[in-house]
Amino acid sequence: MLFNSLEFLIYLPITFALYWLTPAKWRHLPLLVASLYFYMYWNPTLVFLILFTTAVSYLSGILLEKYSERQGVKKLILAMTLIACLGVLLFFKYFNFLYDSFFDLVTLFGGEGPKGYFTILLPVGISFYTFQTASYVVDVYRGSEKAEHNFLYFFLFVTFFPQLVAGPIERPGALLPQLHAEKRLRDVDFSEAFRYMLLGFFKKIAIADAIGILVNSVYESPAEANGPAVILATFLFAIQIFCDFSGYSDIAVGCALLFGVRLSENFNEPYTAKSIKEFWNRWHLSLSKWLRDYIYFPLGGSRVAPFRRALNIFIVFFVSGLWHGASYNFIIWGLLHALFQVVGGYTLPLRDKLWARLGKKPEDRLVVHARRVGVFLLVAFTWVFFRADTPETALLLLKTALTEWSLVGLFTATQDALSLTLPMALYTLFVLALFPIMEKLKKKEAPFKGEGARMLFYAVMLWCIVTVWIYLQAQDVGSSFIYFQF
Repeated sequence: MLFNSLEFLIYLPITFALYWLTPAKWRHLPLLVASLYFYMYWNPTLVFLILFTTAVSYLSGILLEKYSERQGVKKLILAMTLIACLGVLLFFKYFNFLYDSFFDLVTLFGGEGPKGYFTILLPVGISFYTFQTASYVVDVYRGSEKAEHNFLYFFLFVTFFPQLVAGPIERPGALLPQLHAEKRLRDVDFSEAFRYMLLGFFKKIAIADAIGILVNSVYESPAEANGPAVILATFLFAIQIFCDFSGYSDIAVGCALLFGVRLSENFNEPYTAKSIKEFWNRWHLSLSKWLRDYIYFPLGGSRVAPFRRALNIFIVFFVSGLWHGASYNFIIWGLLHALFQVVGGYTLPLRDKLWARLGKKPEDRLVVHARRVGVFLLVAFTWVFFRADTPETALLLLKTALTEWSLVGLFTATQDALSLTLPMALYTLFVLALFPIMEKLKKKEAPFKGEGARMLFYAVMLWCIVTVWIYLQAQDVGSSFIYFQF
Protein backbone atom coordinates (compact mmCIF):
# COMPACT_ATOMS: atom_id res chain seq x y z
CA MET A 1 0.00 0.00 0.00
CA LEU A 2 1.34 3.41 -0.95
CA PHE A 3 1.21 6.39 1.39
CA ASN A 4 0.12 8.52 -1.57
CA SER A 5 -2.99 6.46 -2.36
CA LEU A 6 -6.68 6.69 -1.55
CA GLU A 7 -6.47 3.28 0.08
CA PHE A 8 -4.03 4.60 2.64
CA LEU A 9 -6.27 7.57 3.45
CA ILE A 10 -8.92 5.00 4.42
CA TYR A 11 -6.49 2.58 6.08
CA LEU A 12 -4.83 5.09 8.42
CA PRO A 13 -7.89 6.41 10.32
CA ILE A 14 -9.29 2.88 10.67
CA THR A 15 -5.99 1.61 12.09
CA PHE A 16 -5.77 4.65 14.36
CA ALA A 17 -9.29 4.07 15.70
CA LEU A 18 -8.75 0.35 16.27
CA TYR A 19 -5.49 0.99 18.08
CA TRP A 20 -6.80 3.58 20.53
CA LEU A 21 -10.14 1.83 21.13
CA THR A 22 -8.36 -1.37 22.15
CA PRO A 23 -7.40 -1.73 25.84
CA ALA A 24 -3.78 -0.71 26.42
CA LYS A 25 -2.66 -4.26 27.24
CA TRP A 26 -3.72 -5.55 23.81
CA ARG A 27 -3.05 -2.58 21.52
CA HIS A 28 -0.06 -4.23 19.91
CA LEU A 29 -2.37 -6.86 18.38
CA PRO A 30 -4.48 -4.63 16.07
CA LEU A 31 -1.36 -2.67 15.19
CA LEU A 32 0.45 -5.88 14.23
CA VAL A 33 -2.51 -7.11 12.16
CA ALA A 34 -2.78 -3.72 10.44
CA SER A 35 0.97 -3.69 9.72
CA LEU A 36 0.79 -7.17 8.18
CA TYR A 37 -2.18 -6.10 6.06
CA PHE A 38 -0.23 -3.03 4.96
CA TYR A 39 2.65 -5.25 3.83
CA MET A 40 0.51 -8.00 2.32
CA TYR A 41 -1.40 -5.47 0.22
CA TRP A 42 1.30 -5.82 -2.47
CA ASN A 43 1.67 -9.59 -2.45
CA PRO A 44 0.20 -11.76 0.36
CA THR A 45 2.60 -14.66 -0.24
CA LEU A 46 5.67 -12.52 0.53
CA VAL A 47 4.63 -12.36 4.18
CA PHE A 48 6.23 -15.79 4.62
CA LEU A 49 9.67 -14.30 3.89
CA ILE A 50 9.36 -11.61 6.51
CA LEU A 51 7.90 -14.19 8.92
CA PHE A 52 10.93 -16.44 8.31
CA THR A 53 13.41 -13.61 8.91
CA THR A 54 11.51 -12.55 12.03
CA ALA A 55 11.28 -16.05 13.48
CA VAL A 56 14.96 -16.82 12.88
CA SER A 57 16.06 -13.51 14.45
CA TYR A 58 13.69 -13.93 17.40
CA LEU A 59 14.92 -17.44 18.22
CA SER A 60 18.50 -16.35 17.71
CA GLY A 61 18.12 -13.55 20.26
CA ILE A 62 16.77 -15.94 22.88
CA LEU A 63 19.54 -18.49 22.23
CA LEU A 64 22.24 -15.82 22.33
CA GLU A 65 20.95 -14.69 25.71
CA LYS A 66 20.74 -18.28 26.96
CA TYR A 67 24.32 -19.08 25.95
CA SER A 68 25.73 -15.65 26.82
CA GLU A 69 28.68 -17.20 28.68
CA ARG A 70 29.69 -19.55 25.86
CA GLN A 71 31.48 -17.45 23.26
CA GLY A 72 31.93 -20.25 20.75
CA VAL A 73 28.25 -21.14 20.75
CA LYS A 74 27.30 -17.46 20.46
CA LYS A 75 29.52 -17.01 17.40
CA LEU A 76 27.97 -20.09 15.78
CA ILE A 77 24.43 -18.82 16.45
CA LEU A 78 25.28 -15.38 15.10
CA ALA A 79 26.91 -16.81 11.97
CA MET A 80 24.03 -19.17 11.23
CA THR A 81 21.45 -16.42 11.76
CA LEU A 82 23.19 -13.93 9.49
CA ILE A 83 23.69 -16.59 6.83
CA ALA A 84 19.99 -17.50 6.95
CA CYS A 85 18.63 -13.95 6.90
CA LEU A 86 21.17 -12.42 4.55
CA GLY A 87 20.88 -15.52 2.38
CA VAL A 88 17.22 -14.72 1.75
CA LEU A 89 18.20 -11.17 0.81
CA LEU A 90 21.01 -12.38 -1.47
CA PHE A 91 18.76 -14.83 -3.30
CA PHE A 92 15.78 -12.59 -3.93
CA LYS A 93 17.69 -9.40 -4.65
CA TYR A 94 21.05 -10.46 -6.06
CA PHE A 95 20.75 -13.93 -7.61
CA ASN A 96 20.33 -12.73 -11.21
CA PHE A 97 23.05 -10.13 -10.79
CA LEU A 98 25.55 -12.60 -9.34
CA TYR A 99 24.60 -15.25 -11.89
CA ASP A 100 25.14 -12.96 -14.88
CA SER A 101 28.26 -11.40 -13.35
CA PHE A 102 29.81 -14.85 -12.99
CA PHE A 103 29.27 -15.69 -16.64
CA ASP A 104 30.44 -12.21 -17.67
CA LEU A 105 33.70 -13.10 -15.95
CA VAL A 106 33.79 -16.51 -17.64
CA THR A 107 33.27 -14.85 -21.04
CA LEU A 108 36.02 -12.34 -20.30
CA PHE A 109 38.49 -15.21 -20.03
CA GLY A 110 37.33 -16.84 -23.25
CA GLY A 111 34.74 -19.23 -21.86
CA GLU A 112 31.03 -19.57 -22.50
CA GLY A 113 28.13 -19.81 -20.14
CA PRO A 114 24.32 -20.02 -20.15
CA LYS A 115 23.49 -16.45 -19.23
CA GLY A 116 19.86 -15.81 -18.60
CA TYR A 117 17.34 -14.01 -16.46
CA PHE A 118 15.26 -15.82 -13.88
CA THR A 119 11.96 -14.32 -12.81
CA ILE A 120 12.43 -13.63 -9.10
CA LEU A 121 10.05 -11.16 -7.48
CA LEU A 122 11.83 -8.64 -5.27
CA PRO A 123 9.96 -8.42 -1.95
CA VAL A 124 9.15 -4.84 -0.98
CA GLY A 125 11.31 -3.52 1.86
CA ILE A 126 13.48 -6.64 2.14
CA SER A 127 16.72 -4.65 2.43
CA PHE A 128 15.28 -2.52 5.22
CA TYR A 129 13.80 -5.22 7.43
CA THR A 130 16.79 -7.52 6.88
CA PHE A 131 19.18 -4.85 8.13
CA GLN A 132 16.85 -4.05 11.03
CA THR A 133 16.70 -7.66 12.20
CA ALA A 134 20.45 -8.06 11.66
CA SER A 135 21.15 -5.10 13.94
CA TYR A 136 18.95 -6.70 16.62
CA VAL A 137 20.84 -10.01 16.48
CA VAL A 138 24.26 -8.32 16.54
CA ASP A 139 23.26 -6.08 19.44
CA VAL A 140 22.05 -9.04 21.49
CA TYR A 141 25.26 -10.88 20.61
CA ARG A 142 27.32 -7.91 21.80
CA GLY A 143 25.28 -7.65 24.97
CA SER A 144 24.21 -4.07 24.30
CA GLU A 145 20.54 -5.12 24.03
CA LYS A 146 18.44 -7.74 25.80
CA ALA A 147 16.57 -10.36 23.83
CA GLU A 148 12.86 -9.73 23.24
CA HIS A 149 10.89 -12.72 24.61
CA ASN A 150 7.44 -11.70 23.38
CA PHE A 151 7.25 -12.85 19.75
CA LEU A 152 4.30 -10.62 18.88
CA TYR A 153 6.09 -7.49 20.06
CA PHE A 154 9.20 -8.55 18.15
CA PHE A 155 7.11 -9.20 15.03
CA LEU A 156 5.65 -5.70 15.42
CA PHE A 157 9.19 -4.30 15.77
CA VAL A 158 10.00 -5.77 12.35
CA THR A 159 6.70 -5.00 10.61
CA PHE A 160 5.65 -1.65 12.15
CA PHE A 161 3.94 -0.25 9.07
CA PRO A 162 5.15 3.40 8.95
CA GLN A 163 8.79 2.38 8.49
CA LEU A 164 8.46 -1.18 7.20
CA VAL A 165 9.14 -0.77 3.49
CA ALA A 166 11.52 2.20 3.31
CA GLY A 167 12.84 2.89 6.77
CA PRO A 168 14.16 4.50 8.77
CA ILE A 169 16.09 1.41 9.86
CA GLU A 170 15.31 1.45 13.57
CA ARG A 171 17.49 -0.03 16.30
CA PRO A 172 15.88 -2.36 18.84
CA GLY A 173 16.86 -0.10 21.74
CA ALA A 174 15.00 2.79 20.14
CA LEU A 175 11.82 1.14 18.90
CA LEU A 176 11.05 -1.89 21.09
CA PRO A 177 10.71 0.09 24.38
CA GLN A 178 8.29 2.47 22.65
CA LEU A 179 6.15 -0.41 21.44
CA HIS A 180 6.02 -1.81 24.98
CA ALA A 181 5.32 1.53 26.66
CA GLU A 182 1.79 2.31 27.84
CA LYS A 183 0.45 5.27 25.90
CA ARG A 184 -2.37 7.75 26.35
CA LEU A 185 -4.26 9.37 23.50
CA ARG A 186 -4.10 12.78 25.16
CA ASP A 187 -0.30 12.69 24.94
CA VAL A 188 -0.34 12.45 21.14
CA ASP A 189 0.88 15.67 19.52
CA PHE A 190 -1.54 15.80 16.58
CA SER A 191 -0.16 19.15 15.43
CA GLU A 192 3.35 17.76 15.05
CA ALA A 193 2.11 14.54 13.46
CA PHE A 194 0.04 16.29 10.80
CA ARG A 195 2.81 18.82 10.17
CA TYR A 196 5.23 16.00 9.39
CA MET A 197 2.67 14.28 7.17
CA LEU A 198 1.72 17.45 5.31
CA LEU A 199 5.37 18.21 4.65
CA GLY A 200 6.00 14.63 3.54
CA PHE A 201 3.08 14.61 1.11
CA PHE A 202 4.14 18.00 -0.22
CA LYS A 203 7.67 16.77 -0.86
CA LYS A 204 6.51 13.53 -2.47
CA ILE A 205 3.54 14.64 -4.57
CA ALA A 206 3.88 18.38 -5.10
CA ILE A 207 7.63 18.31 -5.79
CA ALA A 208 9.08 14.82 -6.43
CA ASP A 209 6.24 13.48 -8.56
CA ALA A 210 5.83 16.75 -10.45
CA ILE A 211 9.47 17.28 -11.43
CA GLY A 212 9.88 13.54 -11.92
CA ILE A 213 7.97 13.99 -15.20
CA LEU A 214 10.78 16.23 -16.46
CA VAL A 215 13.51 13.92 -15.20
CA ASN A 216 11.93 10.86 -16.80
CA SER A 217 11.66 12.61 -20.17
CA VAL A 218 15.46 12.88 -20.32
CA TYR A 219 16.61 9.74 -18.55
CA GLU A 220 14.19 7.46 -20.39
CA SER A 221 15.20 8.88 -23.79
CA PRO A 222 18.88 9.82 -23.34
CA ALA A 223 19.67 9.69 -27.06
CA GLU A 224 17.21 12.51 -27.73
CA ALA A 225 18.57 14.89 -25.07
CA ASN A 226 21.07 17.71 -25.39
CA GLY A 227 23.64 18.94 -22.87
CA PRO A 228 21.52 21.53 -21.04
CA ALA A 229 18.60 19.09 -20.76
CA VAL A 230 20.81 16.42 -19.14
CA ILE A 231 22.27 18.91 -16.67
CA LEU A 232 18.88 20.35 -15.75
CA ALA A 233 17.34 16.88 -15.43
CA THR A 234 20.21 15.75 -13.20
CA PHE A 235 19.89 18.76 -10.90
CA LEU A 236 16.13 18.18 -10.79
CA PHE A 237 16.68 14.52 -9.96
CA ALA A 238 18.83 15.58 -7.02
CA ILE A 239 15.80 17.47 -5.73
CA GLN A 240 13.40 14.71 -6.72
CA ILE A 241 15.14 11.87 -4.89
CA PHE A 242 15.60 13.97 -1.77
CA CYS A 243 11.93 15.00 -1.71
CA ASP A 244 10.77 11.49 -2.58
CA PHE A 245 12.78 9.70 0.10
CA SER A 246 12.71 12.33 2.84
CA GLY A 247 9.02 12.81 2.04
CA TYR A 248 8.44 9.13 2.80
CA SER A 249 10.45 9.46 6.02
CA ASP A 250 8.44 12.50 7.12
CA ILE A 251 5.13 10.71 6.46
CA ALA A 252 6.45 7.70 8.39
CA VAL A 253 7.42 9.88 11.36
CA GLY A 254 4.03 11.61 11.31
CA CYS A 255 2.12 8.32 11.13
CA ALA A 256 4.17 6.81 13.97
CA LEU A 257 3.49 9.84 16.16
CA LEU A 258 -0.24 9.10 15.88
CA PHE A 259 0.48 5.82 17.66
CA GLY A 260 2.71 7.34 20.32
CA VAL A 261 5.95 6.26 18.64
CA ARG A 262 8.76 8.58 17.57
CA LEU A 263 10.90 7.31 14.73
CA SER A 264 14.40 8.60 14.12
CA GLU A 265 15.05 11.44 11.69
CA ASN A 266 16.48 10.18 8.41
CA PHE A 267 17.57 13.49 6.84
CA ASN A 268 19.10 16.71 8.09
CA GLU A 269 19.36 19.20 5.21
CA PRO A 270 21.94 17.10 3.29
CA TYR A 271 22.43 19.60 0.48
CA THR A 272 23.88 22.10 2.94
CA ALA A 273 26.85 19.77 3.59
CA LYS A 274 30.35 21.18 3.13
CA SER A 275 32.00 17.81 2.46
CA ILE A 276 31.00 14.36 1.23
CA LYS A 277 31.58 13.02 4.73
CA GLU A 278 29.18 15.60 6.14
CA PHE A 279 26.70 14.78 3.37
CA TRP A 280 26.54 11.21 4.64
CA ASN A 281 26.09 12.51 8.17
CA ARG A 282 22.94 14.19 6.88
CA TRP A 283 21.60 11.82 4.18
CA HIS A 284 19.75 8.56 4.99
CA LEU A 285 21.03 8.72 8.54
CA SER A 286 19.68 5.35 9.66
CA LEU A 287 21.58 3.52 6.89
CA SER A 288 24.71 5.62 7.38
CA LYS A 289 24.75 4.85 11.11
CA TRP A 290 24.06 1.17 10.44
CA LEU A 291 27.00 0.92 8.03
CA ARG A 292 29.19 2.82 10.48
CA ASP A 293 28.33 0.70 13.52
CA TYR A 294 28.18 -2.74 11.93
CA ILE A 295 30.79 -2.53 9.15
CA TYR A 296 33.07 0.52 9.43
CA PHE A 297 33.82 0.30 13.17
CA PRO A 298 34.36 -3.50 13.18
CA LEU A 299 36.83 -3.03 10.31
CA GLY A 300 38.81 -0.63 12.49
CA GLY A 301 37.15 2.62 11.48
CA SER A 302 39.57 5.55 11.47
CA ARG A 303 41.78 4.07 14.22
CA VAL A 304 44.01 2.39 11.65
CA ALA A 305 46.73 3.38 9.16
CA PRO A 306 45.67 5.87 6.43
CA PHE A 307 45.63 3.25 3.66
CA ARG A 308 43.54 0.85 5.74
CA ARG A 309 41.17 3.67 6.68
CA ALA A 310 40.70 4.49 2.98
CA LEU A 311 40.09 0.80 2.26
CA ASN A 312 37.48 0.67 5.04
CA ILE A 313 35.68 3.62 3.48
CA PHE A 314 35.66 1.94 0.08
CA ILE A 315 34.31 -1.29 1.59
CA VAL A 316 31.50 0.58 3.34
CA PHE A 317 30.46 2.45 0.21
CA PHE A 318 30.71 -0.69 -1.90
CA VAL A 319 28.21 -2.32 0.48
CA SER A 320 26.08 0.82 0.40
CA GLY A 321 26.00 0.81 -3.40
CA LEU A 322 25.18 -2.89 -3.55
CA TRP A 323 22.50 -2.47 -0.86
CA HIS A 324 20.76 0.06 -3.08
CA GLY A 325 20.52 -2.25 -6.04
CA ALA A 326 21.84 -5.31 -7.86
CA SER A 327 23.48 -3.37 -10.65
CA TYR A 328 26.93 -2.10 -11.54
CA ASN A 329 25.72 1.49 -11.74
CA PHE A 330 24.83 1.44 -8.02
CA ILE A 331 28.26 0.02 -7.20
CA ILE A 332 29.90 2.78 -9.25
CA TRP A 333 27.74 5.34 -7.46
CA GLY A 334 28.87 4.05 -4.08
CA LEU A 335 32.56 3.86 -5.02
CA LEU A 336 32.48 7.41 -6.38
CA HIS A 337 31.25 8.63 -3.00
CA ALA A 338 34.07 6.69 -1.35
CA LEU A 339 36.62 8.24 -3.72
CA PHE A 340 35.33 11.76 -3.11
CA GLN A 341 35.35 11.25 0.66
CA VAL A 342 38.88 9.84 0.75
CA VAL A 343 40.31 12.47 -1.60
CA GLY A 344 38.37 15.22 0.15
CA GLY A 345 39.77 14.19 3.54
CA TYR A 346 43.37 14.05 2.32
CA THR A 347 43.19 17.36 0.43
CA LEU A 348 41.36 19.37 3.12
CA PRO A 349 44.56 20.84 4.69
CA LEU A 350 45.80 21.88 1.24
CA ARG A 351 42.49 23.52 0.36
CA ASP A 352 42.45 25.36 3.69
CA LYS A 353 45.93 26.71 2.91
CA LEU A 354 44.79 27.89 -0.51
CA TRP A 355 41.85 29.72 1.04
CA ALA A 356 44.20 31.23 3.65
CA ARG A 357 46.38 32.65 0.88
CA LEU A 358 43.28 34.38 -0.40
CA GLY A 359 42.72 35.80 3.07
CA LYS A 360 39.76 33.55 3.86
CA LYS A 361 39.05 31.31 6.85
CA PRO A 362 37.12 28.01 6.67
CA GLU A 363 34.18 29.56 8.51
CA ASP A 364 33.91 32.58 6.18
CA ARG A 365 30.64 32.73 4.28
CA LEU A 366 32.31 32.62 0.87
CA VAL A 367 34.24 29.48 1.75
CA VAL A 368 31.19 27.79 3.27
CA HIS A 369 29.02 28.49 0.22
CA ALA A 370 31.78 27.50 -2.20
CA ARG A 371 32.16 24.16 -0.44
CA ARG A 372 28.43 23.57 -0.38
CA VAL A 373 28.18 24.22 -4.10
CA GLY A 374 31.15 21.94 -4.74
CA VAL A 375 29.62 19.10 -2.71
CA PHE A 376 26.26 19.49 -4.42
CA LEU A 377 27.90 19.30 -7.85
CA LEU A 378 29.81 16.16 -6.89
CA VAL A 379 26.68 14.54 -5.46
CA ALA A 380 24.66 15.51 -8.55
CA PHE A 381 27.37 13.96 -10.74
CA THR A 382 27.03 10.65 -8.88
CA TRP A 383 23.23 10.77 -9.19
CA VAL A 384 23.67 10.22 -12.94
CA PHE A 385 24.86 6.67 -12.25
CA PHE A 386 22.14 6.19 -9.63
CA ARG A 387 19.30 7.25 -11.94
CA ALA A 388 20.51 5.78 -15.22
CA ASP A 389 19.43 2.24 -16.05
CA THR A 390 22.95 1.05 -16.86
CA PRO A 391 26.54 2.36 -16.62
CA GLU A 392 26.54 2.67 -20.41
CA THR A 393 23.49 4.94 -20.27
CA ALA A 394 25.12 7.02 -17.53
CA LEU A 395 28.26 7.49 -19.65
CA LEU A 396 26.12 8.48 -22.64
CA LEU A 397 24.33 11.09 -20.52
CA LEU A 398 27.63 12.48 -19.19
CA LYS A 399 29.03 12.64 -22.72
CA THR A 400 25.90 14.44 -23.87
CA ALA A 401 26.14 16.90 -20.99
CA LEU A 402 29.67 17.84 -22.05
CA THR A 403 29.40 17.82 -25.85
CA GLU A 404 25.83 18.44 -27.07
CA TRP A 405 25.72 22.22 -26.86
CA SER A 406 24.71 23.39 -30.31
CA LEU A 407 23.53 26.98 -30.12
CA VAL A 408 21.13 26.47 -33.02
CA GLY A 409 17.76 25.71 -31.50
CA LEU A 410 19.31 25.28 -28.06
CA PHE A 411 16.27 26.43 -26.11
CA THR A 412 13.76 24.49 -28.21
CA ALA A 413 15.82 21.29 -28.07
CA THR A 414 16.16 21.58 -24.30
CA GLN A 415 12.45 22.24 -23.89
CA ASP A 416 11.51 19.27 -26.08
CA ALA A 417 13.92 16.90 -24.29
CA LEU A 418 12.40 17.83 -20.92
CA SER A 419 8.82 17.86 -22.27
CA LEU A 420 8.66 21.25 -20.60
CA THR A 421 5.58 23.44 -20.95
CA LEU A 422 5.25 27.01 -19.70
CA PRO A 423 2.81 26.08 -16.86
CA MET A 424 5.12 23.27 -15.79
CA ALA A 425 8.14 25.60 -15.84
CA LEU A 426 6.34 28.20 -13.72
CA TYR A 427 5.09 25.58 -11.27
CA THR A 428 8.56 24.05 -10.93
CA LEU A 429 10.09 27.43 -10.19
CA PHE A 430 7.33 28.10 -7.65
CA VAL A 431 7.78 24.89 -5.63
CA LEU A 432 11.57 25.10 -5.81
CA ALA A 433 11.32 28.59 -4.32
CA LEU A 434 9.62 26.97 -1.33
CA PHE A 435 12.31 24.27 -1.07
CA PRO A 436 14.76 26.15 1.23
CA ILE A 437 12.18 26.62 4.00
CA MET A 438 10.55 23.19 3.92
CA GLU A 439 12.82 21.53 6.45
CA LYS A 440 12.34 24.45 8.83
CA LEU A 441 8.65 23.63 9.07
CA LYS A 442 9.27 20.52 11.14
CA LYS A 443 10.96 22.64 13.79
CA LYS A 444 8.59 25.60 13.39
CA GLU A 445 11.54 27.72 12.30
CA ALA A 446 10.11 28.93 9.00
CA PRO A 447 10.28 32.74 8.61
CA PHE A 448 6.60 33.47 9.18
CA LYS A 449 5.23 36.39 11.09
CA GLY A 450 2.19 35.15 12.95
CA GLU A 451 0.09 32.00 12.94
CA GLY A 452 -2.06 33.30 10.09
CA ALA A 453 0.86 33.37 7.68
CA ARG A 454 1.81 29.85 8.72
CA MET A 455 -1.73 28.57 8.13
CA LEU A 456 -1.78 30.28 4.72
CA PHE A 457 1.46 28.55 3.78
CA TYR A 458 0.01 25.19 4.86
CA ALA A 459 -3.06 25.89 2.73
CA VAL A 460 -0.85 26.58 -0.29
CA MET A 461 1.02 23.33 0.33
CA LEU A 462 -2.26 21.41 0.54
CA TRP A 463 -3.50 23.04 -2.67
CA CYS A 464 -0.31 21.97 -4.47
CA ILE A 465 -0.65 18.41 -3.18
CA VAL A 466 -4.27 18.03 -4.28
CA THR A 467 -3.77 19.74 -7.64
CA VAL A 468 -0.74 17.68 -8.64
CA TRP A 469 -2.31 14.44 -7.38
CA ILE A 470 -5.45 15.03 -9.47
CA TYR A 471 -3.29 15.88 -12.49
CA LEU A 472 -1.22 12.71 -12.11
CA GLN A 473 -4.35 10.59 -11.76
CA ALA A 474 -5.84 12.17 -14.87
CA GLN A 475 -2.65 11.41 -16.79
CA ASP A 476 -2.67 7.86 -15.38
CA VAL A 477 0.83 8.41 -14.04
CA GLY A 478 1.34 6.19 -11.02
CA SER A 479 4.19 7.04 -8.70
CA SER A 480 5.66 4.67 -6.17
CA PHE A 481 8.42 5.79 -3.82
CA ILE A 482 11.89 5.49 -5.37
CA TYR A 483 13.33 3.62 -2.39
CA PHE A 484 10.65 0.91 -2.56
CA GLN A 485 12.86 -0.82 -5.14
CA PHE A 486 15.64 -1.22 -2.56
